[in-house]
Order: sequence, then structure tokens, then C-alpha cells
Amino acid sequence: MESLNILLENYDLVQDKRLKNRFFKHSDIIQILDSIRKNSNFHIREAGFSAENRSINLITWGSGPCKVFLWSQMHGDEATATMAIADLLIFLSDTKNFHDLREPIRNHCTLYILPMVNPDGAEIFTRRNALGIDINRDFHHQQSPEGRLLRALRDEIHPHFGFNLHDQHTGWSAGSTGNPATISLLAPSYDKNLNMNEVRSNAMNVISLMNAALKDSIPDHVGRFNDEHEPRAFGDNFQALGTSTILIEAGGYHNDLEKQFIRKIFFKAILSGLLSIAEKTYMLAGTEDYFAIPENKKLHFDILLKNCKLQSKGFSYIQDIGLILDQKVNNDFRSMSYSYRIADLGDLSHCFAYEEINCEYYTITEIKKIALEEPADLIIHEGTRVLLTIENGIISIK
Repeated sequence: MESLNILLENYDLVQDKRLKNRFFKHSDIIQILDSIRKNSNFHIREAGFSAENRSINLITWGSGPCKVFLWSQMHGDEATATMAIADLLIFLSDTKNFHDLREPIRNHCTLYILPMVNPDGAEIFTRRNALGIDINRDFHHQQSPEGRLLRALRDEIHPHFGFNLHDQHTGWSAGSTGNPATISLLAPSYDKNLNMNEVRSNAMNVISLMNAALKDSIPDHVGRFNDEHEPRAFGDNFQALGTSTILIEAGGYHNDLEKQFIRKIFFKAILSGLLSIAEKTYMLAGTEDYFAIPENKKLHFDILLKNCKLQSKGFSYIQDIGLILDQKVNNDFRSMSYSYRIADLGDLSHCFAYEEINCEYYTITEIKKIALEEPADLIIHEGTRVLLTIENGIISIK
């Protein structure tokens, strides 16, 4: 654990500086792969192609008997894990630093990595593939070339463990801790009754140790995703097929829209999981620690305005206003436009936010009538001093 924390303190040694935000493309991944092709420790092959004929590449590294399959960006706009995978490749390539962390994995595991399952979706930063198919709901129908490839690779590799890597909405909270679920973890169910077997309990035990490692970096920011069975999803079905599958979701963290801090935490989650598998420490863990992880609740707003004094139809009243940050991909597909929408009104005392403003002693001026699901249009001020102005959802003064 100490070595892992030292690695995070020196993260610049492994961070891939070529990926600076979430909007990288297939060509950027190819550049990364080209940079490691000459390293004899890696084997890279074109495993298949997307609907728009972009290559989907499988990276193999390690010489151990335990096979671990990691796949990222099934959804094209869920890019955090792919950044962490790029950093992992630098870590695995290193010959000078962190030998004690790398060698157990090399000697006891063979890693199979798909860094970008949905390159067509990544190209325009959208969830689905070029055919409009949600790949992660295509396990059985197999209508997407990407889904067919992912299933075929699992059948070819027969991995003992699988890492299913995603992003989730930033509105999820780590239970009732008051903190966002920066990382969410799950050992998916393999049937509708949420039964347990050794395959699923092994995944839970790995997650227990991952959570223990993450507590040093993001205490009370880890949630457990709902385990309701999704019969169309790859993680649930891989679990049923005998691969102990671990879902990792990147959520939100204060002032980290591009998830550059979260990518580091995501990397730590992956690496701690791999170490627990390589060193077999997961076999000593217990599922009770897994179930102690607070279950995610959707309680987080981006901005929560508390105790707002409002007037309407001759009534004066107080209510809270919860704002959500909507994100729209710009035409360059390499940037976002942001605007705030009113997501809820009323007594929101049970909710949390990345930023909370107590308006008890302030005045709220409505530029336009405050209404649910509409862009925020308001001014918060104290006399002539303006604290916050949001016009048509855009912050102009803060």
C-alpha cells in the first residue's frame, strides 16, 4: 500500500501527457500504441474493426498464469478509464521505477487490454456506436461489430478476471456521506436473484481491497453501484460465464470537469486490483467489506442554492434550488459547452452539491421565472453586491 501511495505522489512519472482531456480520438490511441510496439514486453494486434472500419486493438502484457481482461470505452463518451489505461501502459513500460509493484503482476498475470472498444463513438464523443447501438446492451443480440468482437475475445481468452471500465453521471453520491461517488465499484450479478458463487465472490473480494486502497486518496468518496441484474450487459454475462468481473465507474470530484484527478484515482483502483489478484491477497478478503461500501444514491447537484426567498402569486416562501450542469458536445467534437438547468425545487435538505450557497440572507432576483427543467436565469445579491448571475444557464458573474 505504501508503494502504491508513493507512486501516486509521483504520478507525473506515469501520466501520459498526450491525453490532456476526455476528447481524444482513435488516432490518439494509435499513436500511443505505436510508441510501445517496439517494446518486446507488449504484443499488439488488430483484433477487429468498428462499424466505420476503425481498428480495435488488443494489447497483451505479462507472463503469468492468471489471465486478466480489461476493456474500456464501450461508450464513446466515457473516456476516463482510457486515460488511466494509457497511464498504465507507461507504468508497465517503465524499467527504472516501481519494480516492486510491476513485477508481481508481470510474473503472476497476463493482461489483455482493449483500450477503446467504441472508437466511432469516441470520434464524436457520444455513448452509442455508429449504428446507434448501445454496445453494453448488445451481449445477446450481437448486432454491433464491437459487441461481437468483445464477446469473441472473452471466449478466446477465457479470462479469470475482467475489468469493465466506465464513467457514470456526476450526480451519484457515495451513500449518504455527503460526498460524490468519485469511484463506484460493483461485482455484477449473474442472475435476477442476485445469487452468489465463487466467481462473483472473488470479484467482491478484489473490490474490497481496491476500496481499502482508495480510502487513503479519496476517503468516503467510493460508492457501490446497484447490482440489479441487467441481462443484456457484458459484465453480468461475463460473470455468468465464469470470469470474475469488476465494474469500475468514474463519477465526479470537485473542480475536475475533465477528470484529470479522477484518472489518477482510477489508475490506482485498477493497479490495486491487479496487485490483489497477482499476490492472491483477495483470497484473504471478505465479502462483508464489499457490502460495507455505501450504495450509490443520486443526491448530488452541481450547485445547490439553499433557503432561497421567493415570491409568486402574492405568496412569499422559501425553497431550495438544485442546479445540474448540462454538457453539450461542440461541433469540433473536442470540447464542451456547459449550462445550468434547474433540476429540482423545494426541500432539498437531504441532498448535496459540489458547490452549496446558503441564500438565507441574500436576495434572489429572477431574470426569468424559475421553473423545473428550464435554464437557470437568476441573480443572487446582497444589496448592490452581486454574488452570482446565471443568464440562460450560463454563469456571467461569480
